[in-house]
Amino acid sequence: MFTGIIEALGTVRSIDATAAGARLVVEAGRLARETAAGDSVAVNVVCLTAVEAGEETLSFDAIPETLRRSNLGELQPGDVVNLERPLAAGARLSGHFVQGHVDGAGRIAAITEDGDSLRIRIDMPAALRRYVVEKGSVAVDGISLTVASMSDEAFEVAIIPHTRVVTTLGRKAPGASLNLEVDILAKYVESLLAEGCVRVSQVEMPGQPGGSR
Repeated sequence: MFTGIIEALGTVRSIDATAAGARLVVEAGRLARETAAGDSVAVNVVCLTAVEAGEETLSFDAIPETLRRSNLGELQPGDVVNLERPLAAGARLSGHFVQGHVDGAGRIAAITEDGDSLRIRIDMPAALRRYVVEKGSVAVDGISLTVASMSDEAFEVAIIPHTRVVTTLGRKAPGASLNLEVDILAKYVESLLAEGCVRVSQVEMPGQPGGSR
């Protein structure tokens, strides 16, 4: 489980096709030294297992399912990625609960300067529309962001100067592919409603006898 608060930026050293998918090697500096083989790390929101941990680099194996569902297969040596280690028990939750499971690919439709900040409009798959709400949370390439506004095809996020500097979003251009993970709470509520596990009860409000709420 992650929070969408990026710990560090990593640089792709190599990504090579293998019989099982791809081997991704990322220069991660301090984060590499504080990670052991077998630990989970979110790379652009994708939860991956470190198969090797060196002084400066972390190596991951990405299976075909991961490459199909995310933008990891588009990475090239020199590309910068967002890195986050799992939430520690008892730590502050500064973002929102992020699983590291990509729900779909988004694409930057437009970037607008707004003082020192940015407004980024992101086209999203139609299947994700029902999970995204204004002022709700969404993970974009691993970054916990608040939806500033939305339409049927896209949503906008406002990027503060700090986020612009410490994440990859300040380096992106229109047309860039982004990994999207919607709020898991929305998916659980949908599943419970579909199974008939949640009932809307009738409650009488003061001054409104017999009214349903």
